[in-house]
Amino acid sequence: MAFELLVPDSDSGGQARRALATARWFAARGWPVHPLAPGRKTPAGSCADCRVPGHSYEGCGCKVEGRWCHGFRAATLDAARINRWWGANPRLGVGVSCGPAGLVVIDIDAHERQLPDRGNLLPGIPIAEQVDLTGLANGFHTLGVLAALRGATSPAQDTSTMRVRTPSGGLHVWYRAQPGRRYQCSTGSGGGRALAWQVDVRAHGGYIVAPGTVTDAGPYTAMGPVREPAALPAWLARELDRTGHLPRPPEPRPVVPRARQAVIAAGGGRTTASRVLRASLADVSACAAVPEGAAFSEKLNRAAYIAGGLVAAGHLDADEAERCLTEAAALARGGQERRCASIIRSGLRAGQLHPLHPGGRR
Repeated sequence: MAFELLVPDSDSGGQARRALATARWFAARGWPVHPLAPGRKTPAGSCADCRVPGHSYEGCGCKVEGRWCHGFRAATLDAARINRWWGANPRLGVGVSCGPAGLVVIDIDAHERQLPDRGNLLPGIPIAEQVDLTGLANGFHTLGVLAALRGATSPAQDTSTMRVRTPSGGLHVWYRAQPGRRYQCSTGSGGGRALAWQVDVRAHGGYIVAPGTVTDAGPYTAMGPVREPAALPAWLARELDRTGHLPRPPEPRPVVPRARQAVIAAGGGRTTASRVLRASLADVSACAAVPEGAAFSEKLNRAAYIAGGLVAAGHLDADEAERCLTEAAALARGGQERRCASIIRSGLRAGQLHPLHPGGRR
């Protein structure tokens, strides 16, 4: 049955009828699922409230209320919710949230792209100028070279695990993550952490399109008879660790100096206003010790709202407020400047509509 389930029907009606069965099948294996937009590989759209700039999934009540807002973060194993989502919307595709499912999926692309600099083909592995790169054109090649350097079989040829052909000619290779290891996502053709050029990694913080899903570009089709993800090979686990996919525990960080300056400006830590500001900034800074699940966006928005109220009441300078919030956010979530700036601006604007005075609002 599993083999038949993951091979799409040839007619569109049959494909639509199988959406619910596919979602149920994956959820039954303990892999949380979420809807994809009809005909696309991207998550189904969020509600109007969740599309407001600065809104965050942290603290959002949509998941509790049974909505699919925020993509893979709404993924569920709840049978009633799955029946309701796909039963009423059979054209929805199926996504699997990799982190909660304990999955690491190697996403091999075969796009026609210009070859990057040698240093970006296999991050951390130098390729001498005398090495002829003729014929190297996509992720199948770079991953094959990496595997050959390690004396291993390329995941593309690993018949011991589930592999899924994508509409663009790429390949998804599914593995089980090692227990207790929270590998992070990456894009092989972008900046930051990467395993190899045109090789993406889907793990915590991401999702993968389930085989059996059909998009406008074509179907995602499971290859061969294997439907079980094999354990992540040891050599590949070492490579993911080497390339920064396994985050190191963060070191505790103190409240930023400018945040302390803002507290002094608000009354040296003795007034009600300064105590409220100090506590909210400390909440933001403390998120540095918790990479995920710290409700960072909610805390930053609350701190910005409070700062905005203090600005409106004349207890804090507006530029100083924005600077201290920005620095606290940067220490807690470096590399997310654009997202943090949006939250700060939104919170400050909202707070300035409600002046905050010592002893309560007026």
